[in-house]
Amino acid sequence: MSTPADELKTAVIIEDDAEIRHILAEVLESSGFSTVSVGNGIDGVRAVLTYKPLLTTIDVNMPGIDGIEAAKRIRAQSDTFIIMLTGLSEEADVIAGLGAGADDYLLKPFRPRELRARVEALLRRSRGVPAAPSPAPATQGDVGPSFPVRTATSAVPTAPAVGDVDAPAPLVVAPASGSGGAAGRVPVDADGEWLEHRDLRLHPENRVVLIGGDELDLTRTEFDLLATLLESKRRVRSKADLTLVLRGESYVTSYYVGDADKRAVEAHMTNLRRKLGDSAANPRYIETVRGVGYRLTAESA
Repeated sequence: MSTPADELKTAVIIEDDAEIRHILAEVLESSGFSTVSVGNGIDGVRAVLTYKPLLTTIDVNMPGIDGIEAAKRIRAQSDTFIIMLTGLSEEADVIAGLGAGADDYLLKPFRPRELRARVEALLRRSRGVPAAPSPAPATQGDVGPSFPVRTATSAVPTAPAVGDVDAPAPLVVAPASGSGGAAGRVPVDADGEWLEHRDLRLHPENRVVLIGGDELDLTRTEFDLLATLLESKRRVRSKADLTLVLRGESYVTSYYVGDADKRAVEAHMTNLRRKLGDSAANPRYIETVRGVGYRLTAESA
């Protein structure tokens, strides 16, 4: 499902390599975005606050503040979809990027078609609130300096068919979520009732999570993981299954899920458990079924 053609879409590209900036801009403009490109993390944070983009791509290794710190600062003030790009492959970098609030994580070099497919998957995911229209370039006294804006040069394409994507490169997928009702959203009751487990309560429509009456601050992906497990109750959800749910591709059983995708789910689950105050060794809410996936704990200890 493509985004409506009349919706204004802006993407901020934070990348210190001019050639890669150009490639990213061409790919995103071919997907219907207007792009704003900057070469360092400080300007990137300012650009996001100024233009309120639907999507932001961030390189991990940059001069000044790195991409991890930039993502943390952006996520603290913006609900933009964040895709991290890096040439590093260590799992610690994946966990750090996802922990900073990234929704997706691509390793360089990447194929343009793969990036388009990931962007389409993000746009298919439901969002908490509609993206704000892109304001005019900042003037003196605004949040940050004015950045050049490149407008889209072609119509928004439809999402590529499953068989249309090139052979998968080592990617990590962790798309974002929300409550807009796009394909692949977590199944919920029509009346929007609370999903509950022990003292944990989640409202799918209002996107609120409570533990003993205290509200938790979860990322979109953490929320969707938790909602999926609460809806599934004691049914085990595999890492591959959760990857497809987060992509909005839960109805496509043949979609490729690699080891990097599964590690992304593990990283998000680690962050989710930390926020829940849960322990993998002695879980109160979510237990690991070794070699399979995850499910809720029993109702009573």
